[in-house]
Amino acid sequence: MATIDPDTVEKPPYDFGATELDAYEQGQRPVYSVCTLVTQPAEYTEMLASFHAAGFAEGVSEFIYVDNTGPNKYDGYAAVNKFLNLARGDYIILCHQDVRLHADRIDVLDRAIADISRRDPYWGVLGNAGGIAPGIQAVRITDPHGTNTHRGDLPARVTALDENFMVVRRDANLAVSRDIGGFHLYGTDLCLIADMLGYTAYVIDFHLQHLSGGGKIRYDAKSRDFASDYPRVRKRLTEKYRRVLAARWVQNTMAPLFLSNSRILNALANRQLTRSLVKRLSRLRARLSAKSIH
Repeated sequence: MATIDPDTVEKPPYDFGATELDAYEQGQRPVYSVCTLVTQPAEYTEMLASFHAAGFAEGVSEFIYVDNTGPNKYDGYAAVNKFLNLARGDYIILCHQDVRLHADRIDVLDRAIADISRRDPYWGVLGNAGGIAPGIQAVRITDPHGTNTHRGDLPARVTALDENFMVVRRDANLAVSRDIGGFHLYGTDLCLIADMLGYTAYVIDFHLQHLSGGGKIRYDAKSRDFASDYPRVRKRLTEKYRRVLAARWVQNTMAPLFLSNSRILNALANRQLTRSLVKRLSRLRARLSAKSIH
């Protein structure tokens, strides 16, 4: 990874009540916590201005950021977990520094959350772009790929969300994986974990502008590192879920359980006769292993 001299990076004071993550202290709870990783101070200042202009004022909202203008203090996964753990808002917004609320205001987001809460009280994550199925997406955005893009029947339940803008309900107690790391696909990981915990993810009709469209690379060291890290993060994520979703035996204090995505295998393996046979084989293997050690 390239080294950036922190003394050469401009770090202006933000005039919109933003708090750096490591200086953050909890207090009275707002409705929204707006959380952002910052590498470009000017972009973040414009983002804050657009949120304030859209009604995300002091008292209703708090703004927390990670100062990655010099060396990276946190990667995406570590920052998201700390945001989700510390933020006080009922709804935690995770967004990029280059989003702008140029169209919809806070009242539109309020209504979208109220609407999805009536439709599905167990939603966990909302966003403005995500995947429904292979080759099928739901999108509500303006970005370099198109203006006022509206794709899909919204709200649309999705399997993964883009990281440019996500809303997480704090009382779902969600987190992202510790063992992936990097700056990509934490939206996918968050939606997968939400699903495992019994929560859902949706793309909602909340229109904002994202200045980059996923393929825009600045000619600076951080952007080059960000782009080149995607294949490594994708590999770590796929390997992690290969392990997590693999069929397995689980021994609790009562009895062994076989877990898989196959109803037939689950039914056969969890029969009393099968469990008894597996227990005997497991104990025999343990005895043989102990003898080989001695």
